[in-house]
Formats: sequence, structure tokens, C-alpha cells
Amino acid sequence: MKLCRFETLEFAAQHPGRTPREVHVESRAGILEDGLIREITGELWGDRRPAGRQWRVDEVRFLPPSWPSKIICVGKNYPAHNKEMDSEAPKEPLIFSKPPSSIIAPEDPIVLPRNSQRVDHEAELAVIISRRFARPRPNEDLRPYIAGYTCLNDVTARDLQRLDVQYTRAKGFDTFCPFGPVLETEAPPSDTTVEGYVNGEKRQSGRLAEMIFSVDVVLRAIAETMTLEPGDLIATGTPSGVGPLHAGDVVEVRISGIGTLRNPVVGPRD
Repeated sequence: MKLCRFETLEFAAQHPGRTPREVHVESRAGILEDGLIREITGELWGDRRPAGRQWRVDEVRFLPPSWPSKIICVGKNYPAHNKEMDSEAPKEPLIFSKPPSSIIAPEDPIVLPRNSQRVDHEAELAVIISRRFARPRPNEDLRPYIAGYTCLNDVTARDLQRLDVQYTRAKGFDTFCPFGPVLETEAPPSDTTVEGYVNGEKRQSGRLAEMIFSVDVVLRAIAETMTLEPGDLIATGTPSGVGPLHAGDVVEVRISGIGTLRNPVVGPRD
């Protein structure tokens, strides 16, 4: 099942100038099927009830499926990506974070910062948490804690990542975390492909089976360290082929069985 958060284009036009958080608070929820969104009430991962309305996809603006309290990412999780970065594979999941202020919606512009000369795309599968989750038992089934899966672009100022000891600045710029447009509730099979495109040209491609640490291992490692809350976002790593973005580009994350996340790229703002 594909779930989404959205606002109507009419409502968006009538209410300009809102912050992304305000947009999320005022957003609607729905089930996407055959080009129509059947509106529901409640959270995507909670008790969903029909709202009695439906919308065509050309009548709405898709929004991020959740507004997480935290965004936790895993680096160096694909062997070919480690090779292209001339980096050794980690012995356990390499965890870092992005601030919620970096979130943008599908089709929103990624803004290149003034103080970076190299900004890269990183196509990733992301997991959204459905319930409070900490210190799981060794054999505990983690599926009840997973609301679903979505597309994410872990946009990165590569030159600053190489300059700094840690990733916070390079990963944390405003607009550096587009994700969506849908939340797929079914777990993706191991042959699912994660791909990154720039201006229609394929740059990245990898299968989930290639990940060093599976989704289950990643979630256990993170939940052993910190409590995860409903709506929290977990990015599971990027395959090889990362590369630079330039003003005027359109970057896409395509995940088979889930969908396509698309964002234009613009130059620095005044």
C-alpha cells in the first residue's frame, strides 16, 4: 500500500509563505492508488479512517510522508560506494544525523550553498518508524516498528565532508534532505534497485542485497544507541555513482516498487 501526505494546489496557492513545519501540520493524508488519492484521517502509521474525499494527483502537491524528530543515516553501506570513495568498509553501521531543518518536499528546490564548491546527490532507501522503539531484544521482530519505506536524497557538500572531521555541516544544509513522495508499507525485496538520475541520465544503481548491513541490522544498531519515535527517518546508505549537482539540474531517486523522488537544483540564495 502506498500512503502519502499532501496539500491541494488550491490550498497551497491561498496560503503562501508558510514554513515547512507549518505546511506539514496543515497537510492531509491519503492512500495512493491508480492515480487517485483517497483521503484518510489519522497518521499514516496509525488508525486510518476514510475521510470521504478523493483527489487526482494533478490536484495536489506531495509532501514528505512524516516530520521526524530526528533523521539518522548510515554511511559506507555499499561496497562499491566505499571503493569509489577510497574508504574501508565499517565493521558496524556508521551512524550520523541530519537536522529536520534540512527537510524539503518532492519537487522543492535543492539550494546550493555559497560555501561549497562540490555538492553531490546520494540516492537512498529510507525507513520511517511507526512506534517508540529502543533497545530491542536479540530475536525481536522489528516489523511492527516499521511504518514503511520511501525514497531519500542524502544531499552532501562533499568538499566540506572531506574538510571536516565529522559529517554535520556537509550533510546539514537547509534543503539537503528531500524525501518522499510516498510511504510504501510493504517491505522491499532484496533485488529492489536504488537508482540516482541527473537530467534523465542514470548515475547511481545498486540492489538492496548489496548492502553491508541489512535494514534489520541498521535499525537494531540505531535503537541500541537512541530511542526512535514515530515518524523518525532512517536512511540506509547510498550505492556507487555519487556525483556533483549544478544549478539547473533535476535530480531523481528511483526505487523499484516504491516510486520516484524528483527535485530541481538552484544556485545560492541571497
